[in-house]
Amino acid sequence: MIRYLRNLSRGRLILWCYFIWYVVVLVRYFDASLRLWLTSLGLSLIIGFALYVSTTAAGNKAVKLEGWQVFRLFLMPFCVSSFSALVKGKGFVLVFSPHLGEVLIAVALCAVLCGTVALLKRQVA
Repeated sequence: MIRYLRNLSRGRLILWCYFIWYVVVLVRYFDASLRLWLTSLGLSLIIGFALYVSTTAAGNKAVKLEGWQVFRLFLMPFCVSSFSALVKGKGFVLVFSPHLGEVLIAVALCAVLCGTVALLKRQVA
């Protein structure tokens, strides 16, 4: 785990912060509605496939993606669609909760992750 965090790229660190934000909202506003999760899964498959095609086969040269990259192409639409469904009618402004405490928790968790990564990277240098 330490080696993973030490070698984490800036782009992947940003993606982890997005995921932390999503998980904070998921935990707070979880809805057990099967329809919500199946709709999110369906959108994930449709949009994920379109993203896969657009990144691997839409240009003049075929591109080979790593497994985690392909997984993220399908995960992101799932997270976006379920996030939207979970916060609908809850007073969110863009992606921000109307409850300051929830925003601060997400920001604090991201800050802890970023700080940990920065400290681990400094130990190597």
